[in-house]
Amino acid sequence: MQADPRTARTRAKLRQALLEECALRPLGEISVAALVRRAGVGRATFYLHYADLEALAVDACADIVREAVDALHAWRGSPDPAVPPPALPAFFESLAPHAGLYRELLRPGGSGPLGHVLHQDLRARSRTERTLAGAPEPDLVASAVAAAFAGVLADWLHGLIEATPTEIAQRVWRLLVNLHRTPLP
Repeated sequence: MQADPRTARTRAKLRQALLEECALRPLGEISVAALVRRAGVGRATFYLHYADLEALAVDACADIVREAVDALHAWRGSPDPAVPPPALPAFFESLAPHAGLYRELLRPGGSGPLGHVLHQDLRARSRTERTLAGAPEPDLVASAVAAAFAGVLADWLHGLIEATPTEIAQRVWRLLVNLHRTPLP
């Protein structure tokens, strides 16, 4: 089914307006009135597409989820535990412009609305890949990988783990490769 191009344009305007507003102030200080004014749409149009600002924020940040999942799976063959795929450090570097918004939606430990979406998408992708490869315990390992990555990402964004983007990419990569290699009974 083809999506209505007007709907796509309106949602894109609202997402862009939110990111611009969040560059100026925290999400909690943004009003729907200011947002729709910036986006050039009516208040009723906003509520036609989103229940509230948090729902819009999660949608606007959904790309981070896709980028994270893709970055973690951007390797072929046997992964080198010492060298993360180049997409992973690039992913961590890309977070800086909207880190404040990500911190609001991804709480320490990996909870929060963005953490839920990240965990769900990463778990599904990991489970699918483990199942296709015939690896043992696809559900268990996929849950562990998703929880570990979401938790480390959130804690790093909140300053609970001190590391540069390159350092955290290397550290989380080693952690996840070891989770995948852990022998299971």
